This record gives sequence, structure tokens and C-alpha cells, in this order.
Amino acid sequence: MVHLEQPHLSGLSRNPAAPVQVLVRLAAHPAGRHGLATRPGRLPDAVAEALLTHGGSRAAVSLHGPRVSAAMRRRIAEHPDPAIRTARADLLREWVELGLPMDIDDLVEVYGRPPERLAAAPDPKLRAAVARAWSDRPVPVHLALLTDPDPGVRAAAAGAQQPGVPAEYHERCLADPAVRALVAGRLPLTPDRFAELLATGDRTVLRAVAGNPHLTAGMAARLQDDPDPAVCVAVAYGRPVTPELRDRLLARVEAEKAAGSIEARVALDGSSYEPGWLRDAPLAERLTYLDCPHAVFRRVLAAGRDLPDEAWRRLDADPDLSVRIAAAHRPEAPPRVVLRLLRAHGEVSGTPPYLADHPNLPLQELRGFTDASDPRVRLLALKVPDLPVGQLRRLAGEEPSLRAAVARHPRTDAELLERLLADRDPEVADAAAANPVLPRARMEAVLAAAGV
Repeated sequence: MVHLEQPHLSGLSRNPAAPVQVLVRLAAHPAGRHGLATRPGRLPDAVAEALLTHGGSRAAVSLHGPRVSAAMRRRIAEHPDPAIRTARADLLREWVELGLPMDIDDLVEVYGRPPERLAAAPDPKLRAAVARAWSDRPVPVHLALLTDPDPGVRAAAAGAQQPGVPAEYHERCLADPAVRALVAGRLPLTPDRFAELLATGDRTVLRAVAGNPHLTAGMAARLQDDPDPAVCVAVAYGRPVTPELRDRLLARVEAEKAAGSIEARVALDGSSYEPGWLRDAPLAERLTYLDCPHAVFRRVLAAGRDLPDEAWRRLDADPDLSVRIAAAHRPEAPPRVVLRLLRAHGEVSGTPPYLADHPNLPLQELRGFTDASDPRVRLLALKVPDLPVGQLRRLAGEEPSLRAAVARHPRTDAELLERLLADRDPEVADAAAANPVLPRARMEAVLAAAGV
């Protein structure tokens, strides 16, 4: 992470070419420790020791596992300062109290007991943590957690898709207020179960039922007049719904969204609802959705990998950008399709997989993106590892995202890095300091300027 006040030190702490002596000195400064906390790979023992000396228990929290040597792990376990010895364990116990997700191995390490014993611990928060973390628990342990006297434990046990709820426990879970909404969206629905869940009047339960893959056409019809936009969208995305009902429901929510309804906007644009069942439908059925007027269906269709060429041709030309991007992620996507999308829109996704990393994309083709009018497109040119220094210098005069990318580029020379180190934007200065081509003498100058 970038240290906003001393970005040169946080960047230098992550520089893969920084020698041990430089890292040891950085550990004496808060901004240096800030960067060392996210430095990839194993820390040398001397650096870890310096972190303990200057950062105390706060630094000790991140010094565990493969990040440090076995000798350093023993050193921490036997440290004379009890706060350092217990720093990581104290943090993980706090996570248990807060109900944060954890790994089962971490729980075993901290509490010093096997998972079976932790699942029967007196503390219900610890039992709930085990239920969230131990997905491959034995059946007897799972059943004990599903029927635990504490509602939080039962909810943790039933909330995950795996290992699931055994058939003989369906009724019990659906009758349990602590668990009902968590399982109502995936357990099989009989007419009686459906009626009972509707009778609860619980919005969370109704939303879960509306998205249940076992919903029948008759059940969907019962929900079609529900005033909740989330229920309408979930029903509309279901498999048993007729095209006419789907169009009517989505048109209603779209109208509410246009009128300013936040709930309608969230249901359409910000929820996790989608017709996921379409992924597993037979090919012939999936292909009928090529002409669906609702982009979400075409987007799910485009995420498949077994469509005929004509279907891909149509999806590549779809009027909706998200559909075209989903189709372009297929392994067989032609380079021209990927390049066309990137040149027109840049990298749209904020999370992997990135379209610019497509295996069929010839990186050298991105060289021409340096003259694009959109800075998001120009940014992609910096993925070319041998981009000429002249082009790097030109891009280094543009907006911060481009300057930061130039600062990270392997062809950026010492002279250009010097200019970027003085950049007013902290992310740019941090990236320049983290570039391994930064000369050792300049590293020393950064330390001296900070008084380290």
C-alpha cells in the first residue's frame, strides 16, 4: 500500500532490488514498515528482526508462515516481549469475536487444538468460526453444528453451500428463524414449504425464495405482484417464468428505477441476481436466449464455452458491452475481437480475469494504443515490455494513472524515474521508488532525505 505522507519509503520497501541493508533501515521508519508489510516473498531474518525491534507487536502480526524463516518463527515464539509472542494469536482471537472469515489452519494454530475439539468448544463464537472455516468437516461434526444451541453457530453451519444441509434436516432448518433465510434460496420447495415461507412475511426470506432454483411456474405466479423490486428481479430471472411475465416484471422494475427508486436500482444493477441456471441448461435451450431482450441472459450465455461459431459471431457484435466482453473472454476468441474491445473501451473490468491478459492477445499490437484519445486505452500500451523510452517519456507527462504505470515499467530509465520520484501524486512516487531499475545510490538518497 502507498504511504500518503512518505510514498518514497513505502515504494522502496517493496522494491525487489533493494538490498537487505536498505530494508533494515526502512524498518526503522513507519512508512518503511508500511511498505514492508506488503512486500512479497520471504523477508530476510535481519529485516524481520528490525521490524520486531522498531514495530513491536504491530509488526509481529504479519511475521508468520512462509513470510519468515523457521528460525524467525521460533524467535517470535520465544521472544521476551509477551506482546510480540502473542500478537498474531491475539489478532486472530479478535477476528473470531468479530465473526470475520478465517482459515481452519489458523484456528488450529491459535487455539492449539484439532478442529473436532474446536467445533465443540464452550465459546459459541469459536464454534461459529469453525463452522465457517471448516468446509470439509465430517458429517457428525456438521450435524452437531447445524443443531447447535446457539443460533449464530447454526447460521454459520447452514450458510455455506458446502457441506450443505442433509435432506432429513430440511424441515428443521426451514423452521429455524436463525437459518431460514440462509437455506430458503436453495432447498427444494414443495407447495406446503413455499406457502409456509411466504406466510413468514420476512423480506429476506421472500427474496431468497424468489431466487430458489426449485421455484415452479405456479410459485412464480404467486410472487409476480410482490412490491419488492428484488423479488421481482429474482423471479424474472428464474427458469420457469414465461417471456411475457419476465418482460412485464423487468419493465416494472426498470420504470421504478427511472422514477428514482434506490431499491429498484440495486435490484437491477447492484445485486447478485442472475439466471445462473442457464449455464447448466442444454445447449439447444441456451441458444434460444441469443435473442433475449435482457442483456443479463445473453451475458450468462456468453460465459459458456461450447457455443457454435454463429452464436459467437452474434455475441461478439452484441449491442451490450458486458455481453461482448463476456464473449471475448472465451479461450478461442480471435485476437481482432479482443483488440477491438480494448481499443474502444480500455480495460473495463476492475478484477481478474483481465481482457488485456487474454492468451490470444498479441501484446505488440498494443503499441499503437499510445496515440488513442482515451487515457484508459493509452494505459494498455504500457503492458508492452519493450515500449520505447521516447513513448514512455511522453506518457509520463499525462494523468496520474499513466504516470504511475510508466513509473512501474521495466524500460523506464534512471533519468525518467528521477522525474517521477518527484511527482506530486503519492502513487506515482511510490511506484517509481518500487521500480527495480532504481540505482542503489538513489535508494540511499531517498533514505537520507527521510532521515533514515
